[in-house]
Amino acid sequence: MLKTDLILRNPLRLISSQSEDGLSDGVFGAVLARAGVGKTAFLVQVSLNFLLRGKNVLHISLNDPIQKVNLWYQEVFGHLARQYNVKQVQELWESLLPHRFIMTFKVEGFSVPRLEERVTDLTEQKIFIPQMVIIDGLPFNASVRESLLLLKSLAYKRSLSVWFTVRTHRHEAPGPDGLPAQLENIADLFELAIQLKPKGEEIYVIALKGEKLPVADHALLLDPATMLIKKQDTVSVTD
Repeated sequence: MLKTDLILRNPLRLISSQSEDGLSDGVFGAVLARAGVGKTAFLVQVSLNFLLRGKNVLHISLNDPIQKVNLWYQEVFGHLARQYNVKQVQELWESLLPHRFIMTFKVEGFSVPRLEERVTDLTEQKIFIPQMVIIDGLPFNASVRESLLLLKSLAYKRSLSVWFTVRTHRHEAPGPDGLPAQLENIADLFELAIQLKPKGEEIYVIALKGEKLPVADHALLLDPATMLIKKQDTVSVTD
């Protein structure tokens, strides 16, 4: 019952109706923001929602060691447990851990063939069979399309959905379609794109691609204090 409660209260359910989780097999999602705004915290909440459903999440970090990634999960889960007054915190936390696997690479050592080799090792030995993958820290440079195409093929083959963090820059103007420059030549590969947009003391969660969030009625914010996603009733996100 507790897990069901947390799932139903998850504000991410407002973003997309593509599936109950927002993404389905072979589908890509991206969270875009400047450095330090909360991309990793956002995706940890996406991951926790999958874990609460009993689904397996492979979290790949290209920047941080395993201990730091685990700390992100502990902090976000702790804030979530306090917000919803969860009583059996340790028991619930321990029930999620078998469904999560953290893997790290150095950026220069990451490649899709190497990732596929490690995933194959995990699955063939029945150590861990992922259903959703988070890739945190992949450089979205001019050559990223080739890697994304290989990842898309792997995602379909392994029945995975994949979330990415995408770092944007303040000085870069959006493209003609309104999407950040980092997605300009690869937007066709993504079914869902979400931007974290600071405005004053607030961080707005804006659906750029996929199911649009009706901001006139309600919006999502990332709380700077807890890094939890929260709802706000009537807001404006125009500059």
